[in-house]
Amino acid sequence: MVLISDNWDVFMVRSFRAAVFAVVVLTAATARAGSPGLAEKVYGARVEAGVTEFEARYGRLSGKADDGETGLILEAEHGFSKRFSASVFAEFEREPGNSLKLEEVAVEGVYTLGRIPGIGVDVAVYGELGVPVRGDPVVAELKALFQKTTGPVDLRLNLIAARSFVRGPVAFGYAASADVAIIGDDIRLGGAIFGDLGDTDRFGGRQQTFAGPIAKFEIEHLPGNSDLEIETGYLFALGAARDDARGQFRLLIDWETRF
Repeated sequence: MVLISDNWDVFMVRSFRAAVFAVVVLTAATARAGSPGLAEKVYGARVEAGVTEFEARYGRLSGKADDGETGLILEAEHGFSKRFSASVFAEFEREPGNSLKLEEVAVEGVYTLGRIPGIGVDVAVYGELGVPVRGDPVVAELKALFQKTTGPVDLRLNLIAARSFVRGPVAFGYAASADVAIIGDDIRLGGAIFGDLGDTDRFGGRQQTFAGPIAKFEIEHLPGNSDLEIETGYLFALGAARDDARGQFRLLIDWETRF
C-alpha cells in the first residue's frame, strides 16, 4: 500500500476516531450469540480490487455440554476498489442433537482507511447488518481492523462491537492472529484467539475465550485465474468458555478469482 499524504493522514486519523466513537457509542445489546470464533475469521485490513471470493467457514465445539454445537458461514465477497469490498453471507447453526438450520442472512462491507505512518499498521473499518430468520431483532456489527506485515510475519487485530435493535448494554469482543510464512506464502503457521470483553454493565472479568494453533495453506494459479486458501486449527476453551466446552475445531476454505 502506498504511503499516504499529510492531508490523507489527517483524514484517516479523523475517520478512525469517528469509527471508534461509533463502535463505542452506537453499539448496544449483545454481540452475535454463541461461542467466540465459531465459524468466524480474523479479518485483514486490506482490500484487493477486482477480486471475487467464495468462502465457507466451519466451526464445531468439542467436549462437555456444548459438544457438537456447529456453526457454518457461506459468503460471497467482491473487491469493488482498492479501498472497498462488500459481501453477502448466510449463517447456519446446529445445537447439540439438532439439525443444521439457517439462522441469519447478512451484508457486510470493509473500507480501508490507510496506513498509520511510522509504524506501518494498516487500518480499516468493517460494518455488518444481519437479519435473523426466526423473528429476532436485526443486528448491526462494527469492527476496527488492524494489520501489520513484517517480512514473513502477519499480525492482525479486530476490535468488535454489535447492536441488536433493542435496548441493552454495549457489548465488546476481539479477535487476533499471528502467523509466519514457512514455505513462501504457501504454508503459514501461527495462532489465533477470539474472546468476549464484557459490556458496559460488566467489562472484563471472567469471559469466554478460545485460543490455539492454526495453519494456513495456499494453492495458486488454479484454472480460471483463481487461488485456493485453506485455514484449519483447534482453539482451546479458556475462562468462562471452559464451563461448557473443551475447545473448537475450525476449517476455512476460500476460493478467489478475477472474472
